[in-house]
Amino acid sequence: MPNNPRGKSLKAIARDISEGYVTVNPIFLKPFDIESLKLLYQEINKFQVEIRSEKFPFNDIQGIRLRNLKLQRLFASAMVIRNFAKSKRVILV
Repeated sequence: MPNNPRGKSLKAIARDISEGYVTVNPIFLKPFDIESLKLLYQEINKFQVEIRSEKFPFNDIQGIRLRNLKLQRLFASAMVIRNFAKSKRVILV
């Protein structure tokens, strides 16, 4: 079982990242072990796919903005995790 220092499921952390409750940075990632880091990265990617697969809100400007903001947060977090893993010489995929 991977060590999750946040006390939440990794799926819940990915959801919190998309909502803007959690900001991913190297300090946030430091307590994660290698396996948890890989699993968090996978959960973020899964959640991105989930959001993209939802019906697109064509006539809802606020809905489009919210969807894009969630995707932007997830993408940025995935990039931070990739760079953090690269600096630690960890292969994520």
